[in-house]
Amino acid sequence: MPFIQINILEGREAEKKERLIHEVTGVVSDVLDAPKENVRVQINEMAPEHWGIAGESVKKRKNL
Repeated sequence: MPFIQINILEGREAEKKERLIHEVTGVVSDVLDAPKENVRVQINEMAPEHWGIAGESVKKRKNL
């Protein structure tokens, strides 16, 4: 049973996350020849202050 975890910054629309789940499920099902019913997708949303790039949080880099 494939289990896919995706980390993204919070703030995206629910419809985009639904599409992401749908599209990733289809690709994983095709590539691994696994039934879609067996594919699990988890989206982990992170606050900008919890994600760092080059020693700074995304919040600081974007002046949020």
